[in-house]
Amino acid sequence: MKPIVAVVGRPNVGKSTFFNKVTGKKISIVEDKPGVTRDRIYADAEWCGHSFTLIDTGGIELKSEDEMWRHIKTQAEIAIETADVILLLCDVKSDITASDYDVADMLRRSRKPVVLAVNKLDNYKPEKLFDYYSLGLGEPFGISCEQSTGIGDLLDAVCSHLEKIEEEESEDEAIKIAVVGKPNAGKSSLVNRLLGYDRTIVSNIAGTTRDAIDTVFNALGQKFVLIDTAGIRKKKAVEEDIEYYSVIRALGAVRRADVCLMVVDSKEGLSEQDVKICGYIHEQGKPSVIVMNKWDLIEKDTHTVNEFNKKLDCDLAFMDYYQSVYVSAKSGQRTDKILTMALKAVENSRRRISTGTLNELIGDAVRTTEPPSKKGRHLKIYYATQDNVCPPRFVIFVNNTELVHFSYKRYLENCIRKAFDFSYTPIRILFRQRDED
Repeated sequence: MKPIVAVVGRPNVGKSTFFNKVTGKKISIVEDKPGVTRDRIYADAEWCGHSFTLIDTGGIELKSEDEMWRHIKTQAEIAIETADVILLLCDVKSDITASDYDVADMLRRSRKPVVLAVNKLDNYKPEKLFDYYSLGLGEPFGISCEQSTGIGDLLDAVCSHLEKIEEEESEDEAIKIAVVGKPNAGKSSLVNRLLGYDRTIVSNIAGTTRDAIDTVFNALGQKFVLIDTAGIRKKKAVEEDIEYYSVIRALGAVRRADVCLMVVDSKEGLSEQDVKICGYIHEQGKPSVIVMNKWDLIEKDTHTVNEFNKKLDCDLAFMDYYQSVYVSAKSGQRTDKILTMALKAVENSRRRISTGTLNELIGDAVRTTEPPSKKGRHLKIYYATQDNVCPPRFVIFVNNTELVHFSYKRYLENCIRKAFDFSYTPIRILFRQRDED
């Protein structure tokens, strides 16, 4: 494994700006207010031949009694515990505070290498760094993340504590699972349940998760990347810039995922916003599993599941390939089925049908139900082929694409689905015109 470098400090000292600058990607949300970053954010970085994993953490407020700050502190402590080197970031504009001394004391007790950086030193003046020697962490490095000054010397100091590792020529392909849904549907609780430990902050406060948080783990003989995302609310309900960027990252997680877990609060039922999120997943061509969470809170009888399924069938008629599972992230009820279903969804989205088999199937479908005609012209189907996967895409060559009726396209899709297992995943059918001989 790559060595780990944790970036810590009190709130609003520029940790996320530094994290984005070093990784070269806008991964962490940056906003000029404390408490924006809450969970641990991981990304790979490289400097002068040294490869390492950088962790962005929330600001540490050791003496705050606020519930959210206590959660953030716990996440930062986990990052410190797992790190090989710790980078303490301070803010020169606010001078040294009691919180800086508290954090420095905590880091000394960790008995790990600590590198001290003083950020926002836009005009370099060495005398501004003298007071930071009082933290007892050695030489302070003056940097400006906004202007990208001093970062090279700082990274040299960090890498001096790291051993070089040989990069593996090929890594096992990890399946990326995005966990999406409305705020407070139980996404973070489900992520923690699947991982077997508290990876992300869980709170009854809607909007607790802000960044899209990647976690690598192994299960069922397969490597996974689990992506916990912020809750996606209606556009008109999004007021803060922070939440806007959170939603953008959540939608981005859908686009880069191999499969999506659409988490629904069973107690509230499938809402209009849930259907819109499902629609976005469908439009992006991603396979999905509908996870009906908080099933332990539902009063049940022998017909309850059937009633819920009928509601899903009605509201998700546009994605009738969906598969659902009724779980409780809190108790663990049926959560062991989720990864197996996710694997099946990915398998189906990658399924290829040979051209010969596909043309036999389409030929039988045409003989059973003739193609439509329009103004005396009949649709002729010449041949079909599959040209892509994820989602599976089929190209059917015809004499005139204007003669294709949506109902016949739907008929051919149903024929393909009856012959081959494409549950969980959308499929695409394209018609291309070929001149008649």
